[in-house]
Amino acid sequence: MSDFGTRRNFFERIHMAFAGLVFTRVTGHPGSDATRQNPKDVVDYYEKLGVTKRINAAGTYTYLTGAVMPPSVQEAVAQAAKHPVFLEELQKAAGEYLAKRLHCEAAMVTAGAASAITLATAACMMAANGPGAGEAMPTNLEGLKDEVLVQKAHRYDYDHSLRNCGIRFVNVETLKDYEAAFTKNTVMCHFYNAADAGEISRQDWIRVAHAHGIPCFNDAAADVPPISNLWNYTQMGFDLVAFSGGKGIRGPQNAGLLLGRKDLIAAATRSNNPFEDVVGRGMKVAKEQIVGMVAAVDWFLSQSDAGFEIEFRRRADLIAKELKDIPSLKSEILIPPLANNVPHLLIRYDQQRVKISPREVKKQLREGTPSIELNPASGSSEASAGIPNDPNKIVVGVWMLEPGEDAIVARRLREVLTKAATS
Repeated sequence: MSDFGTRRNFFERIHMAFAGLVFTRVTGHPGSDATRQNPKDVVDYYEKLGVTKRINAAGTYTYLTGAVMPPSVQEAVAQAAKHPVFLEELQKAAGEYLAKRLHCEAAMVTAGAASAITLATAACMMAANGPGAGEAMPTNLEGLKDEVLVQKAHRYDYDHSLRNCGIRFVNVETLKDYEAAFTKNTVMCHFYNAADAGEISRQDWIRVAHAHGIPCFNDAAADVPPISNLWNYTQMGFDLVAFSGGKGIRGPQNAGLLLGRKDLIAAATRSNNPFEDVVGRGMKVAKEQIVGMVAAVDWFLSQSDAGFEIEFRRRADLIAKELKDIPSLKSEILIPPLANNVPHLLIRYDQQRVKISPREVKKQLREGTPSIELNPASGSSEASAGIPNDPNKIVVGVWMLEPGEDAIVARRLREVLTKAATS
């Protein structure tokens, strides 16, 4: 008889099992109520790692880790972390739910907007060349169609998200150029929604593409609010549209949305994890991010554009009021037309009377306590998503401030500017 079958071993194992049961009842299974920590015992890992927390008076920028998720989204993420599920099943269910809520044929959660761009491009490559293109991208494209049409003015810092699939760009400038650019190798027409230039409208871009039987894609990553943009562009006729999850929607920063035609979303899904040997294999979206993205859409759709504007104007007005007696200072509220389409506070002053540059103000607020990050357009001569290219301005992005932080930003700006005015 084996050791396991001996009488002594039997009773030893019963004893161990009972001890384990008692241990579980006392300490709790991971994720159970018994293991929930007292908030006082929760480790602040930013503090432990020596990472400075920032007040976000900039906006939903990736370098600043995007938006803070609302409490309902944070709770959804925490709940999702407690249980394993089949990833494909979760992606499918989330996509179907999101498609209904966002009035489109199909949807998928991606690893951010850049991932959505890559997966959209892969989907169009597969639609043009067959499913075998999924494994061929990006290096084995001999004999495959691989041309993406784009307005020259729409080439941007995210070109690489398309080039990850091995495609070749064909630049066009006029509508006549565009109509003549289609060849047997054209697979997709790429449109950058927030581009500051470009002669060809969205409607013409769609019309000409569809006349040639080619899908057109719209990168609208930062272009909510307004809330209705989540369905405006698919209903306009774009075959695929990408949005960032961690910007205005306030989901996880490493999540995004790809919305559009059912067949193309299916092709994008085949190019994504958990499938192997495809361009999206490394663009893994965890269960927490998928659920968080769904919860963020639910939260976002429960809000209103009017409510957003009222609150953001209130914050901007509070800051402006605190600064109104600074010599020569003038403030105004600006709402960019597309990307980050919410109230921003613009501040200008005579630097002969307030002897500090906007760049230096930005630096002092960043290096102060608490650390405050102003919008990158502050002191910059580069135009940014509808914000003017005036280097003599401070831009306060109020929409990502947490409760009470508007007053802190106002106080610190007043301290820095008042000191410069009296020096």
